[in-house]
Amino acid sequence: MTSRRTAHPALIALGAVGAAGAAAAVWGIGIERYLFTVREVTASALAPGSAPIRVLHVSDVHMAPWQHRKQEWLASLARLEPDLVVNTGDNLGHVDGIDGIRRAFEPLAGIPGVFVHGSNDVHGPSPRNPLRYFSGPSARHREQTKLDTDAMDRYFTDELGWTGLNNTAARLRIAGNEIDLFGVSDAHRDWDRLEDLPAAIADLGGRDAGTSVIGVTHAPYQRVLNGFMDLDADVIFGGHTHGGQVCLPGFGALVANCDIPLKQAKGLSTWTRGGRSIPLNVSAGCGHSIYAPVRFACRPEATLLTLTART
Repeated sequence: MTSRRTAHPALIALGAVGAAGAAAAVWGIGIERYLFTVREVTASALAPGSAPIRVLHVSDVHMAPWQHRKQEWLASLARLEPDLVVNTGDNLGHVDGIDGIRRAFEPLAGIPGVFVHGSNDVHGPSPRNPLRYFSGPSARHREQTKLDTDAMDRYFTDELGWTGLNNTAARLRIAGNEIDLFGVSDAHRDWDRLEDLPAAIADLGGRDAGTSVIGVTHAPYQRVLNGFMDLDADVIFGGHTHGGQVCLPGFGALVANCDIPLKQAKGLSTWTRGGRSIPLNVSAGCGHSIYAPVRFACRPEATLLTLTART
C-alpha cells in the first residue's frame, strides 16, 4: 500500500509568489530597461496664430560609458527632426558618463535646445535602499563624487548650441515663433531660485502678445510649478520622477520622489492654479542609477511633444 503526500497550500502559494517575483526581476532588470520608446503627444499651448513646434523632451539619462544601447537609441532620435530639444537634467550616471553623452547627443548638434541641471549633473550616484523612497523624497548623502559639470555644460553650449536655463531665462526663435523660456536648477536639492527669475525675464526686454512661454525644471515640485504659472508659463517640462521606475500594472507610480501627485508622475497632464490650466509634461526618463538597474511597468522613454496654438 502506498501513500501520497500533498504539499501544503501555503507552500504552493509561497512558491508561486517566489516564481512571479523572479520572473518580474528578470523582466525588469534584463528586458524592460532596454525597451526604449518614444511617446508622441500633442498639446495646445502656444500663442494664437503660432506655427506648431516639435519638442523632443529627454530626461534622466544617467549615462554610464558602457551603456551603448542607450547611446545608440538617443542618437537615433535626431531622425524625429525636432524643432527644439528640452533636456531636464540628470544626464550623468558615472564620472566618465560625459563620453557616452557625447555619443548620444552628437546628432542633435545645431538643433536649438535648452537644459537644466539635476543633482546627477553635479554629483555621482550612490547606493541607496529603494524602500526608503516610500518614506518620502530621498535625502542627500554626505559623501558624494563630484562630476565634471563644467565639461558637460561646455559640450551642451559650445558644441551642441544649447542654452542653459539654471535659474535664468532666454529668448529663442523656434520654427518662426518667438519663445521665452525660463528654468531652475534641481529643486530636489533646493538649488532652485525662483526669486531670480523675474529679473532674468525682465532682462529679455518686453514680451509681445504673440510670445509663448516655456518653463523647464528637473524636479517638478509643486512650488516650482506654481511659481512658473505665476510667471505666465504656457507649458512646463519636468523630469526627476523616473515615472516611478518600478510601477504597479494598472495603477502606475508608487513613488515620485517629490511632492507631485502620483497620477502626474509621468506623461502629459494639466497643472491648474488660480483658475488657469496649462500642459505639464513629466518625462519618465530613459535611464536609472547604476545601483538600481531595473524598470518595471515603466519603459525608458523620450517624448516628442508637438505644441500647437491655442484657439
